[in-house]
Amino acid sequence: VSTQSTGLLPKIYYTCPLNMLMPKKARIAIYSYLFKEGVLVAEKNTHLPKHANIDVPNLYVINLMRSMKSRGFVRESFCWNHYYWYLTNEGIIYLREFLHLPEEIVPATLKKSRAPRQTPAGEQDAARGERGPPGERGYPGPGKDVGPGTGFRPSFQDRGPLGRGGGGRGRGGGGGQRGDYYRAPQSGRGEQKS
Repeated sequence: VSTQSTGLLPKIYYTCPLNMLMPKKARIAIYSYLFKEGVLVAEKNTHLPKHANIDVPNLYVINLMRSMKSRGFVRESFCWNHYYWYLTNEGIIYLREFLHLPEEIVPATLKKSRAPRQTPAGEQDAARGERGPPGERGYPGPGKDVGPGTGFRPSFQDRGPLGRGGGGRGRGGGGGQRGDYYRAPQSGRGEQKS
């Protein structure tokens, strides 16, 4: 904190944004959201009037998370102009004490996801459609000819100047016959046709 006298009262300038004063409602709202979700995302824009998910200024969120990061309560990553904070085990303990929450309540990142409902094997086949042998599923089975048909005859001769090696960029000369693009003189040096 530095002070500068401007006459009657000194002006106070905070040199570090972590010394920022913030309403307790905003702090509780940010902590509650972080504990509920286990993660927090904020755009790197301190001039946003409101955070995307919490009804507080974005500057409050960024500075409070910086403070928590310095104390080891969150892990931070930054990508594409967005901050991502992940709650650590020490952060969970701190927020439980700050928000006066019981041990049974845990962040969403630590909750186990529900396993999908198990169905008997016969019901699964009926739900997906009965499967038959490989030839009936739409593709040939093993040992069957899967190559191109008998009428397939590719020709690379008439590809023109932009075909393989002809025109365009890259190494190599033009495509086709050499005589198509370059004509060597028929007669000797210095002779002119009349």
